[in-house]
Amino acid sequence: MEALLEREVLLERRQYSHEEQSLWDRLSLAQKFAASSMTQFGYDLSFIRNSNSGSLAILQCNGKTATINGEGEVDSTPSIIIRP
Repeated sequence: MEALLEREVLLERRQYSHEEQSLWDRLSLAQKFAASSMTQFGYDLSFIRNSNSGSLAILQCNGKTATINGEGEVDSTPSIIIRP
């Protein structure tokens, strides 16, 4: 019962905007798991880049960037440039 109450508190703290929710809905299941673990370190899902090789989730935290490919593999030092 206590775990259920803790879960409800955590869910209430997650206040996603419609745009953020739309991004999360576009992630693969593997990307969702990886992105969820990255949010524990302060990363936020910024956008999703689609290409012929699949989708790439871009997360940012205090000027640092991380990517998650379609298989859920995290790259904490990607060789991409994010325009301001």
